[in-house]
Amino acid sequence: MAKTLTQTTRYRVSGMDCASCASKIDTAVRRMEGVEDVSVSVTNGSVTVTHAESLGSDAVARQVSRLGYGATPWDSGDREVENGDGNRQLDGQIPAGQPWWRSRRTKLTIASGVALVAAYAAGLVYPAAGHWPFLAALLVGLVPIAQRAGSAAFAGTPFSIETLMTIAAVGAVLIGATEEAAMVVLLFLVGELLEGVAASRARASIQGLADLVPKTALVERNGGTTEVPAATLAVGDVIIVRPGDRIPADGEIVEGSSEIDESPVTGESTPKRKTENDAVFAGTINTDGVLKVRVTAAAEDNTIARVVRLVEQAQESKAPTERFIDRFSRYYTPGVLVVGALVAILPPLVFGEPWDEWIYKGLAILLIGCPCALVISTPAAVAAGLSVGARRGMLMKGGAVLEGFGRITAVAFDKTGTLTEGKPVVTDVVAYGRTEREVLSMAAALEQGSSHPLAVAILGKAKADKAPIPPAFGAKAVSGKGVEGNVGGVTLFLASAKAAAERASLSPEQVSRIEDLNGQGKTVSVLLAGEAVAGLIAMRDEPRKDAKAGLAALREIGIRAVMLTGDNPKTAEAIASGLGVEARAGLLPQDKQRIVGEMQKQGFKVAKVGDGINDAPALAAADIGIAMGGGTDVALETADAAILHGRVMEIANMVHLSRAVMANIKQNIAVALGLKAVFLVTTVIGVTGLWPAILADTGATVLVTANAMRLLGWGRQ
Repeated sequence: MAKTLTQTTRYRVSGMDCASCASKIDTAVRRMEGVEDVSVSVTNGSVTVTHAESLGSDAVARQVSRLGYGATPWDSGDREVENGDGNRQLDGQIPAGQPWWRSRRTKLTIASGVALVAAYAAGLVYPAAGHWPFLAALLVGLVPIAQRAGSAAFAGTPFSIETLMTIAAVGAVLIGATEEAAMVVLLFLVGELLEGVAASRARASIQGLADLVPKTALVERNGGTTEVPAATLAVGDVIIVRPGDRIPADGEIVEGSSEIDESPVTGESTPKRKTENDAVFAGTINTDGVLKVRVTAAAEDNTIARVVRLVEQAQESKAPTERFIDRFSRYYTPGVLVVGALVAILPPLVFGEPWDEWIYKGLAILLIGCPCALVISTPAAVAAGLSVGARRGMLMKGGAVLEGFGRITAVAFDKTGTLTEGKPVVTDVVAYGRTEREVLSMAAALEQGSSHPLAVAILGKAKADKAPIPPAFGAKAVSGKGVEGNVGGVTLFLASAKAAAERASLSPEQVSRIEDLNGQGKTVSVLLAGEAVAGLIAMRDEPRKDAKAGLAALREIGIRAVMLTGDNPKTAEAIASGLGVEARAGLLPQDKQRIVGEMQKQGFKVAKVGDGINDAPALAAADIGIAMGGGTDVALETADAAILHGRVMEIANMVHLSRAVMANIKQNIAVALGLKAVFLVTTVIGVTGLWPAILADTGATVLVTANAMRLLGWGRQ
């Protein structure tokens, strides 16, 4: 049997502003023949469909449009439409930064409001007109709602909010409450409009990140500079970045030096000095020098685009709590219909109560029971949490990961490049018969031109201390031992202690000093001048500046931390004792995986932090894998989350963010269900009616969304 070929198409959907909308679209598209999977994101305004190649993308768009929404392929040039003043917006949607009255939904709400005002005026001028002007005003808003209800019912969602609204309005007319029904429809439309405004704010939170990349770039061509759209830059182009400009593409500096503000991408507040051969990221700010940058990634693959894409995909994946609420709402809405019907029918039938009074109460219960606030309670908070995390350089692959951080009870760290900087630095220079500056100068002279990590450390120290680096003659590597050469007429040999001892005699004091430095986890190079020891240079991969504070922050919130490393026990213990963390050393990748498994069997929820490559088995085995890295080198494919700027403190911050999001979700659910419970009771006892019922539903939805949006300010001082 031939295998069916499938493809994935992503659509931008206009007018989809609540979870109820998303549910209708999901159900309608899933019912289509040839559709294998559907993922709907209210926050992104998108639908991703995996379907057979035989099912054209236009068929999906038509199915969505029947529900009253616009749908265009995500990458289509027609996804935006011109509005009256030449600005561009998504059809039917309220775009960030654009007047809210531009959307079709706003126009319908205004039309309904004008019709209701006209009905009141007609009632004053022609009292004999009775309820007919209000019926006309009602139809202005109700007909589009009823059409959407019918389309949703035919597409597999008979119990939609539009269905509840239509039943309630028609029922109110039948019992003579036409004026009230018209007002309820207007309030419903106003509520939808407010949901749209809130949804647009949520979309803008991540769109603002995409907008960090400038629209144009100055590119070097034919001996001059030309301004071109940044989206057209190709790999290999050389661009000019002036002081104060945002860098329009990922690239490598080929000329110039400047302080680069990377806070838009990594959240790192301190600018970094970048010079030739250093990598720079799109969206970061060049502060004080003119740079020439060779483009290394096209617009769709730059750091900002990758972050936005990751967050968008993350927002489309549902957290466990959200999936539970979705399942609950499938039974909740039909249940509301049943309760409303029982309230309307049982008292008159069983106790002889007035039909009009109890039908009215039953209709109010339908409005109270609208599930919008409940269903939006989780995705709104999760989307806000993912967005604010991305803005701080903390990337999480979906709501399940964000929710999972709150349950973490142990964190296993790699050492090199995770708790430490990942590159050795000179920590000690010990001189014998010379000054420390002279020892450093001679060692640096031998190491010129070498790319070995220890050589880079020595050259970096010499540069930082402004030590002169004289020329070396006849410099050459001695295989497996060190490097030798002639500097200022003196024969020098820079090597390990063992290799140096083969050429010169080390005093007991020198041997003791070397052993002491080794005991601190440092690598010691011995500099010989002729046959005499000129000095010792000790180097170590030092802890990140915030590593100690980051580990302390984890302990404060009751999370165990352990360091797993393949390094030797002496070095590991030296680093671990300084940081106050438990250490397991001499481990192979499979050993790290085994230890993570053992911790899980002990009842810990384990997060593993590493480079995402050598630690791949342990990252995969952990409850949450976290890649520590920078920019385009982050191993997002392996890990569940990533920290772009490499701050250890952000592990604790991810836990705090997760707990804040989960607390927000609980607040939202309490507001949604609490308001419904209160108004259910007040409706049954006759205190409130249709108007308060729809206000309760609309108010709960707006309150829940606004509460979730508070998370966008999380972590700001």
